[in-house]
Amino acid sequence: MIIAVVQIPMPQRPREAAIAAQTKSAPTFRALGDKGLLRKDFLNGEAGGGGVYTWTSREAAEAWFSPEWRAEAKARFGAEPVITYYESYVTVDNIKGETIVRDGG
Repeated sequence: MIIAVVQIPMPQRPREAAIAAQTKSAPTFRALGDKGLLRKDFLNGEAGGGGVYTWTSREAAEAWFSPEWRAEAKARFGAEPVITYYESYVTVDNIKGETIVRDGG
């Protein structure tokens, strides 16, 4: 499993504006389920915006975060997105009350 943290340096949006923009774009990310996106959490804060994406593989993540996607994000938000990839081997899920261990392969 791959976690991609996307950070876009931009002014923090008011809460209502962030929720409106994020829910408007949610269908785009729902449609990526068959392309390897398991989850996306939207970010909004003093350091900017972005998202925490959980992907089935690095390849799936990189297919989405293409040069075209980067150019579109820069045009839309006025800043270059910074993407950091992490491998995730263990997840603690307090909602389900479980710890999930993956082999990383």
